[in-house]
Amino acid sequence: MAYRMEQTDQLPPDAAMIEAIARATIAGLPPAFRAHLGDVVLSVEEFANDATLDALGIEDPFDLSGVYHGRPIGEKSSMDTATLPDRIHLYRRPILDEWVETGVGLAELVAHVTIHEIGHHFGLSDADMHALEASAAPQ
Repeated sequence: MAYRMEQTDQLPPDAAMIEAIARATIAGLPPAFRAHLGDVVLSVEEFANDATLDALGIEDPFDLSGVYHGRPIGEKSSMDTATLPDRIHLYRRPILDEWVETGVGLAELVAHVTIHEIGHHFGLSDADMHALEASAAPQ
């Protein structure tokens, strides 16, 4: 018996939707955190590139839902010159797979990944990241 997929009007969330959720998450952060994120570039891509996966020792691109590229604020110096802006990359396909596999709401999952990567920007511990995530949660 052949499997027949039902026709639906719903498409998977696109990069623009995931970016909108991430930006709303950032907007919900405490002002002290938002003030130090102005120069951080946020992008949503399908998957991490091979160089990023290799650098992190990750073989399966579905195992990486986001990454922070840059130096944490506490490690920066006024002597730094000609550096690229810090970047947060969110990876759409791994996020969507995790969303389907876990049943966690998409907004909650994107917020979690976004805040985790922001935490790396600030050099936060996992406990601090969880506290930041709780403070950014919609009331």
